Amino acid sequence: MSTQADADADAKRSQAAALIVIFSGVMAALQIGKLPPALPALAESLGMSLMQSGFLLSLVQLAGMSLALAVGLSADGLGLKRSMLMGLLVLGVASAMGSFALSVPELMFWRALEGLGFLCVTLPAPGLIRKLVSAQQVRKLLGYWGAYMPAGTALTLLVGPLWLPAWGWQTWWCLFAVLSWVMALVLWRVVPADAVMASQQPTLQSTPAVVQVAWPQRLRETLTAPGPWLVALCFAMYSGQWLAVVGFLPSIYTQAGLSGATLGVLTAFAAAVNMGGNMASGRMLQRGLHPSVLLGLGFLAMACGSWLAFSEWTSALPWLRYLGVLLFSSCGGLVPGTLFSLAVRLAPHERNVSTTVGWMQQGSAAGQFAGPPAVAWLASQVGGWQWTWTATGLCCVVGWVMSFFIAKALNAPKELA
Repeated sequence: MSTQADADADAKRSQAAALIVIFSGVMAALQIGKLPPALPALAESLGMSLMQSGFLLSLVQLAGMSLALAVGLSADGLGLKRSMLMGLLVLGVASAMGSFALSVPELMFWRALEGLGFLCVTLPAPGLIRKLVSAQQVRKLLGYWGAYMPAGTALTLLVGPLWLPAWGWQTWWCLFAVLSWVMALVLWRVVPADAVMASQQPTLQSTPAVVQVAWPQRLRETLTAPGPWLVALCFAMYSGQWLAVVGFLPSIYTQAGLSGATLGVLTAFAAAVNMGGNMASGRMLQRGLHPSVLLGLGFLAMACGSWLAFSEWTSALPWLRYLGVLLFSSCGGLVPGTLFSLAVRLAPHERNVSTTVGWMQQGSAAGQFAGPPAVAWLASQVGGWQWTWTATGLCCVVGWVMSFFIAKALNAPKELA
């Protein structure tokens, strides 16, 4: 009797620890999402141009674009919990120092450091969740994890327009520094040490043992297989356009005369509906819908949604434009949810899963780094946002083509070492 009670108590503690890991991811996403609602205030305070806004929006992805694969390779050696703690501490320091920035280049430097902290938090998290809970709980909790980015973005877009006019962008930066440090303390207290989880791993999972090989071999196996490249490129096509559209939404609506609670609710809801697409993708995959179909539907909806949101044909219909944004974000959520599942299936070997996820995140970061400046450049050239749908549409076409190659790769037999 007591043994069963102890087992139930351990399971509850493990699930609580996994939820803390998910909340840590949301905390990291808050650091990314704090910038879009602050762009108008930063432009006024620091004299920031539209192009500089685009680079500042994407600069947080510089670390991911250059280091995600390396972090994916090294997270197991460093320790998953240790990596997340380090990331939260770095996020806090970078946000606190950024609040003292007196120029755009100075703010950009601290924003790039935030990108490194974000990477250290988010890349080890799925593996840490898998170590904490039983195989029966993993699928559900990883489904929750898939929504960490839109959850964090939606919260900042909701609160930012209310906070920023009252207390300014510097206190906004300080707020997230404190929250990151508090989250690090909670993670340190609640989540077991890496060594403890390693000793308990056989009781938590019933997966077969994976032969460990040196990182150069894992790197070579990953980069010579087509699957990791396909999911990375597909993620880049999604993430670049999603961040560009949702990231500039507060600026676009501010120019249209919206402010305060109305601005916050509209922009936050546009980001939040993306969570529905993420979660729906998991349910549809469980019901047997082919991943390439979900990808194709997601990119098709994003193309249609961006046309409705930005085309001159809908300029006199603001609510139809907003519905286009909702279609773009909600159905677009099918793409990342599907790609996280595909990263596991298209990894050349079980031992390459973390490296494949790292490479996919590197593709995602590259898209987020290039997307906002490209859309900002296009808007500055044509004098408005009316041609944004052409840039996002091009990304959708590439992503749609990639879905066919992914379908082919799924049907190809694996040659495992």
